[in-house]
Amino acid sequence: MHVTKLIYDGCPQYVPDLEGDIRELFGKKKNEDADSSIIRGFVAYQDGKAVGRVAAIVNHKANRTWNNKVVRFSLIEFIDDYEVSKALIDAVAKWGKEMGMDTIQGPLGVTDFDKEGMLLEDFHLMGSMNTIYNHAYYPVHMEKMGLQKAADWVQIRVKVPHGVPEKYARVARFVKEKMGLRVRKVNDYDIAKGGYGRRIFELINKEYASLFGFSQLSTKQIDEFIDKYIKLIDKRLMTVVENEQDELVGVAITMGSLSNAMRKADGKLLPFGWYHLLKALKWQHEDNVEMLLIAVRKDLQGKGVNALFFDDLIPIYNKYGFDWAETGPQLEDNIRELSQWKVLDPQFVKRRRCYTHPI
Repeated sequence: MHVTKLIYDGCPQYVPDLEGDIRELFGKKKNEDADSSIIRGFVAYQDGKAVGRVAAIVNHKANRTWNNKVVRFSLIEFIDDYEVSKALIDAVAKWGKEMGMDTIQGPLGVTDFDKEGMLLEDFHLMGSMNTIYNHAYYPVHMEKMGLQKAADWVQIRVKVPHGVPEKYARVARFVKEKMGLRVRKVNDYDIAKGGYGRRIFELINKEYASLFGFSQLSTKQIDEFIDKYIKLIDKRLMTVVENEQDELVGVAITMGSLSNAMRKADGKLLPFGWYHLLKALKWQHEDNVEMLLIAVRKDLQGKGVNALFFDDLIPIYNKYGFDWAETGPQLEDNIRELSQWKVLDPQFVKRRRCYTHPI
């Protein structure tokens, strides 16, 4: 039995990872270069049975960017046994010291688009494809080991309004007329051959640079994200904003939830997992939409670009029958980002934490 099946058997909130993605992460020996990440996996056994796992990551680029010596832990799972969880963290710390690191942090991934942050509350809510779900005892174990808060994220849930709220509509008209901004819908050709995929991630690289732990995606990583994920997204649920010079100044990437489809697929694309995912993506949408990311060029932040996103997307959400929407994790101190949801009466949910400790 897989570790996650042992730990989450019968848990209706847990959304499994795709097994292929996990195998691919640990198989990336090609990552071991001075400009990327080195990854090691550890599994804890008890009476001959796997009862825990963790990935240890040294992200060279992030460490240079932030001038630190951090070993990250990721994909951590363990039964409710303190000896098991401590053994996993100790293994990461020991390997990190061997690699010349002096601090452990996590859960963090290879990039900021990997799952990060241990869930601290709202364990009764359904997980999602792009976030971590864990049992309530996980943070208890971290705190018992003396790990401290490095950063917290929260997620926002909102009801999808029927029609665009007047405030968004008014601001959207203003930025179109007075600032010369316009919405563009892109297609697969735009993304792959027209250069929009790279332009989107170049914007993200620049505007996310100051966020906790961020390291810029390489051209190779960008191409992998475009090929594996952006091509799958329904482009009608994606909004690009350009100025009069045809420069990309903002992007919102959203997608219909795949939580129930992922549970039906049980982490496997074959033999029939692909069908459940395709059905949720194309034909029978779930009742909520996941707002994966928003990026706006710095000189235009706080000037109404977000209203263009909502003005474009809300009618599409209504057409698709989405009742509510949930953001990805957003840093709790990113006030500008969090304040944009006020018009929609937001509910703050799923606080999650990155822990840290010297080693």
